[in-house]
Amino acid sequence: MFEKICELLADKFDVDASTLTMDTKIKEDLKADSLDIVELMMDLEEECGVTIEDEDAMKMVTIGDLMKYIEENQ
Repeated sequence: MFEKICELLADKFDVDASTLTMDTKIKEDLKADSLDIVELMMDLEEECGVTIEDEDAMKMVTIGDLMKYIEENQ
């Protein structure tokens, strides 16, 4: 799952997936704005089959936060 999320992020933010860690900050490290985050959550919902509420999405700071949410809600 981690690799799948990193590939999605790498494609979306034009970064090397191998540089991403659980501690990578979505807004700060990837320079994601609110629209980027909403689009990312829609992509993750498709890929992972989990619904991510906008309110929850905006609270996620790191890739680790995304992983935890997906694992808890699949």
